[in-house]
Amino acid sequence: MKKILLVAAAASLMSVAACSKSPEAASVENNADMMADNMDALASNVADMSNTTANPFAEDNAEAVAENIHSAADNVRDAGEDAAHNM
Repeated sequence: MKKILLVAAAASLMSVAACSKSPEAASVENNADMMADNMDALASNVADMSNTTANPFAEDNAEAVAENIHSAADNVRDAGEDAAHNM
């Protein structure tokens, strides 16, 4: 009876371990999220600076830069998730 319980416990632990992320994968995903959050903050700062200029061309350019940074941040998040998934 003890062997059956031991085998059942081992099987359940293996199934739980298969569902969880490895520490390395979690670290990769967390680092990508932090980097993307910093990029989003930078993009917000650039967008805020675009509102302080009297030059409409500079304002449009700053807003375009902010949008590009936001897009790059999304790409970083996606790449982090993909890298973590492949680990």
